[in-house]
Amino acid sequence: MWLTGSSIGRKLVMAITGVGLVLFVTFHALMNAVALVWPCAYNAICEFLGANWYALIASMGLAALFVIHIIYACVLTIQNRRARGADRYAVNSRPKSVEWSSKNMLVLGVFVLAFLVVHLIQFWAKMQLAEITGQHFVTDGGMEVAPTDGMALIYIAFSHWYTPVIYIIGFVALWFHINHGFWSMFQSIGWDNDLWKNRLKKIGCWWSTIVIGLFIAQAIVFTVKANCASCCPAGEAVECCGGCPEAAAACCGEAPACCQEGAAACPDCPNAAAGACCKESAAACPDCPNAATAPACCQEGTGE
Repeated sequence: MWLTGSSIGRKLVMAITGVGLVLFVTFHALMNAVALVWPCAYNAICEFLGANWYALIASMGLAALFVIHIIYACVLTIQNRRARGADRYAVNSRPKSVEWSSKNMLVLGVFVLAFLVVHLIQFWAKMQLAEITGQHFVTDGGMEVAPTDGMALIYIAFSHWYTPVIYIIGFVALWFHINHGFWSMFQSIGWDNDLWKNRLKKIGCWWSTIVIGLFIAQAIVFTVKANCASCCPAGEAVECCGGCPEAAAACCGEAPACCQEGAAACPDCPNAAAGACCKESAAACPDCPNAATAPACCQEGTGE
């Protein structure tokens, strides 16, 4: 088959799968931006996607794109090494036109893949996978969190010092990878004249810089908010977390201390369990219709 039996066909497959991954990365950056400015809307998006059939189809399609892209990248790398043979060791210098990222796409891809695995463990496994397996709560950071409570999971993950370090390293590797891959995928489909090549390089650089810059900014903001105990006095958890009671306990250092029995006090409302952080809050709000008032009873941790 031409797509699998020829070098050009394989590069075309790499380009097509690359387009899908570029669109996904852009969507993911925009979705995370919602978490910055409107936390409750982000949780609503998480609940809307969840384990619904359309989300599962999209996830399977995305996974297929990743697998195909990785397999073909390995095949092309092995093919190129075999074609050059021992000559590749005799090269002492390369033309200036050959970019560093072009020579190290596979290595960059390995870094991106390692980062992706960490990301899947921290979020996908505790959200969509948890819903698929029928879990109503997942335990993370010593707390019981609903799989749809994306904001709480974000703050718990970024409360650890190593999370932003791993993510920023992954984002830098991703920048180099997609900056080269952006214009390279167009070259693979025939847009390889000098005029368009230069244009696409500039477009790719601007796009990758904006997207990765947004990702890094999000990681920094999430880290600051996740460790904001000093700026989040008891009773002000909702305000500190951008008006989202569901994320209050995960966001503020003082809230989890009074949340030991929150989930047990309000088992029918997992998203509000973070707000129902006082032992007697269930009596005032048995069905948890409005958890926004719950943090106010946490000033002394007595349910007053």
